[in-house]
Amino acid sequence: MTLIKSISGIRGTIGGAVGENLTPIDAVKFASAYGVWLKQQRNKEHYKVVVGRDARISGKMIQNLVMNTLIGLGIDVVDVGLSTTPTVEVAVPMEVADGGIILTASHNPKQWNALKLLNDKGEFLNAVEGAKILEIAEGDAINFADVDSLGKITKNKAYIDLHIIEVLDLDLVNVGAIESERFKVVVDGVNSTGGIAIPLLLERLGVEVIKLYCEPNGEFPHNPEPLKEHLTDLSEAVKKHNADLGIVVDPDVDRLAFMDENGEMFGEEYTLVACADYVLSRTPGNTVSNMSSTRALRDVTEKHGGMYEASAVGEVNVVNLMKKNKVVIGGEGNGGIIYPDSHYGRDALVGVALFLSLLADKKMKVSELRKTYPSYFMGKKKIELTPGLDVDGILKEIAIRYKNEELTTIDGVKIDFAESWVHLRKSNTEPIIRIYTEAKSQDEADTLGDKFIAELGEIAKTL
Repeated sequence: MTLIKSISGIRGTIGGAVGENLTPIDAVKFASAYGVWLKQQRNKEHYKVVVGRDARISGKMIQNLVMNTLIGLGIDVVDVGLSTTPTVEVAVPMEVADGGIILTASHNPKQWNALKLLNDKGEFLNAVEGAKILEIAEGDAINFADVDSLGKITKNKAYIDLHIIEVLDLDLVNVGAIESERFKVVVDGVNSTGGIAIPLLLERLGVEVIKLYCEPNGEFPHNPEPLKEHLTDLSEAVKKHNADLGIVVDPDVDRLAFMDENGEMFGEEYTLVACADYVLSRTPGNTVSNMSSTRALRDVTEKHGGMYEASAVGEVNVVNLMKKNKVVIGGEGNGGIIYPDSHYGRDALVGVALFLSLLADKKMKVSELRKTYPSYFMGKKKIELTPGLDVDGILKEIAIRYKNEELTTIDGVKIDFAESWVHLRKSNTEPIIRIYTEAKSQDEADTLGDKFIAELGEIAKTL
């Protein structure tokens, strides 16, 4: 497996050869490069970095390597231990730190891990900054601190609680209304840190919590990507306990999906749609999501008199466009809620609080709420990349073939048809081509995806 280096961080599988997987040597190398880059940003006497991890089996090993590399560079470390990606993002400005690192491979299976890198605002680095760190990593200009200048590690396990307090203090989170509804919720924490954070938040909101896979041991009980086909146990638990809804997050708690009282998916794409509907009803404004997200957000935004715009895929791209358009809420259709009144990062805790506030306000069942939104169906398919495959050439040929359609090429190729769309792009986090489609029915969306998979295969044979 190739070690993947991108603006999303440095990601790979544990074990194997140096430079081809995420080995201890690679972890030290890229942590060193990040530390050097961080020191280049400002000239000061003391530097501080917040470091946290999800519950992956390799997490403690990688975190110790990263933290000790940073102190070897003379940088102080705040060890927040088992945490969530949004919690570390919130902790960086709270600590007045110079940056942060989260050890997580997000929705990838347990053999993966990654270094996700943050700036002093607790936000992901942009492409230029990421490229500079990769450049430093490939060079040999890394100087470590002498024995009298080593950094220090300070442990602080309070940040999940502090993050929850920050969420509960948001103006639009209606704690009283949620408490009065006395919701019963099943939480699938995929045996990672969502199993810590989400139940704690819900309990503070007066919700009765039934825990499913909430032991943070890193042994994922199913594929950790929160998609319908992976969530049969959650569906059964919601029905068995007569719960009002089910909640599932990915291992680092920046993606969020809901299940209705019948054990049916609310639709991961509709997490952002519902939260945006609630926020826009109280603070009218604009929204942003990425190009692979549902058209329903555009529809809901325009209903509230706002403007919608799509960015290239990648959280940093979404955030940049959100700031430019001064949006009130944005995110990604994979269940990633970005609410600027909290912070510029995908945050499942914020999403849960906003969604429950909406549900308490509407006083309707989750299935009934879903019927109030435009009905689109999405297909998500992928093609594994083989060595030597000319992905750029394939996508260029697709763009030529469909040049008479409404075409966008800022991130792969997106083709907008009258009643549907398809987005083809090379993943930043896995060696695959993603094929996202959306149409008025699931059959149409899946058929459109299959059509383009076949077309990509035909083109690949000619290149």
